[in-house]
Amino acid sequence: MIRFLQPLWLLALLPVLAVAGAYVWRQLRRREYAVRFTNVDLLRTLAPKGLGWRRHAAASAFLLSLAILATAMARPSIDTEEPLERATVMLAIDVSLSMEADDVAPNRLEAAQEAAKQFVAELPPSYNLGLVAFAKSANVLVPPSKDRPAVTQAIDGLVLAEATATGEAVFTSLEAIRSVPADGAQGVPPARIVLLSDGFRTSGRSVEEAAAAAAAANVPVSTIAFGTDSGQVDIGGQVQRVPVDRMALAQLAETTRGFFYEAASVTELKQVYQDMGSSIGFRTEAREVTQWYAGFALLFALCAAAMSLLWTSRLP
Repeated sequence: MIRFLQPLWLLALLPVLAVAGAYVWRQLRRREYAVRFTNVDLLRTLAPKGLGWRRHAAASAFLLSLAILATAMARPSIDTEEPLERATVMLAIDVSLSMEADDVAPNRLEAAQEAAKQFVAELPPSYNLGLVAFAKSANVLVPPSKDRPAVTQAIDGLVLAEATATGEAVFTSLEAIRSVPADGAQGVPPARIVLLSDGFRTSGRSVEEAAAAAAAANVPVSTIAFGTDSGQVDIGGQVQRVPVDRMALAQLAETTRGFFYEAASVTELKQVYQDMGSSIGFRTEAREVTQWYAGFALLFALCAAAMSLLWTSRLP
């Protein structure tokens, strides 16, 4: 189906129709003068044999060329179905105050940011990628899409806050995954959650509830622990110990059939999505075909010029 991206330009057809009307009117006037000359046999003797239908061929081709050019100004397009990969990965990054501990150089948060950006760089560009930040609550900073610069920019802009809602991070990531458009495909897209944290939930729903929900949705959660048992951080003028909760993070990964890492290398991170599979949907996009219209207009213009030169030795 042909659509026009700028339909108002179709008004450019009006002058072309006016020229075509003028041509038809002129031909009718010529015929009228011929009819007034009643001695048709004498007229045939005096006047040389005309071009007949060929007289109108060049003009018709020229008018058709103008009509196509005028239509091209409206930017014609056709609807095409483009395949769209729906497989989705959600990054969930802990921004609680404990992530400021410097037992991991330069500190836990910056180490997590660096690991996250490496993951973004390695993830196949066809996959959707989203970002969730969590402290007392969990928020989607970047919804699932193929916009990698948006995710990288949001990672660089993370800000620390109080508390740690690890379970809410998983629930929020699952909601974001369910929001991926179906685009004609069936069911929820294959998905993974990558959670970067130092553990110890202090707010929101429990990690066990989140693990059960992710397992029921068949979404593995891979966890990356940042920190050591000797980590500490200054909160409100008081130095507090913030050891990493490896057990909770490892249990979350095991329950959901994900992976647990303490020092995630690029090679290890690739395991997260290697077996994810694929779900292809289709997105309808308008593909502009103005160039085809311009090409046909040029072809008809050349035909008009050739016929006119061949039969009348002049251009139309």
